[in-house]
Amino acid sequence: MCQMNVFFEQDGNREKVLENATLLEVTPDGIRVSAFFEEPKLVAEAHVSRIDFLSGTVILEKNKRALP
Repeated sequence: MCQMNVFFEQDGNREKVLENATLLEVTPDGIRVSAFFEEPKLVAEAHVSRIDFLSGTVILEKNKRALP
């Protein structure tokens, strides 16, 4: 089984969202991640920036707002 560690990256800082994630869902509100025996977490207004399968990490970033 392959679980991933999910991080949120903003302004050069990286914060761990969830360790050993078993599910990642893209929703209209953002990215929902969950792991065994934990409540799912929603990272609002975020998108998947990159996935590193070798190191088992998923990097999320804040959605950029469209300019009017």
